[in-house]
Amino acid sequence: MKKQTNGPPDHSDCTVAPQLQRALRVLSGKWKGEILWQLVGGKRRFGELRRAIPDVTQHMLTTQLRDLENEGLVKRTVFPEVPPRVEYEMTSAARDLKPVFDELSRWANAHGMLKPASPVAEDDANERRAASSNRPVR
Repeated sequence: MKKQTNGPPDHSDCTVAPQLQRALRVLSGKWKGEILWQLVGGKRRFGELRRAIPDVTQHMLTTQLRDLENEGLVKRTVFPEVPPRVEYEMTSAARDLKPVFDELSRWANAHGMLKPASPVAEDDANERRAASSNRPVR
């Protein structure tokens, strides 16, 4: 057994840690969890996702969707229509994450992490949304 130090735990002899680290790396990103949660209900178009996640910018949503697609968690389907139609859906690998999301939600609720945003935070969010869509703030 290795001697305990004050630094981070040594997981060099643990076979689970690398997989957990990889999974967290794949899912890290401010919007990836939210995007996947929105896709739990089925296929969504880009505009639907953008409206469902109002604080995300178009560029960031595009980037995060592309990352999720490259990681095999999101399938992007382009239909040969005019105007173009693109749909996003979870792959089976991403659908396997639903129990994880359910458990994280339960955990957050149990530990008081689902508190409503403060009025100041809500005002800031409204200003960011208005700025990103070039609309005046109400």
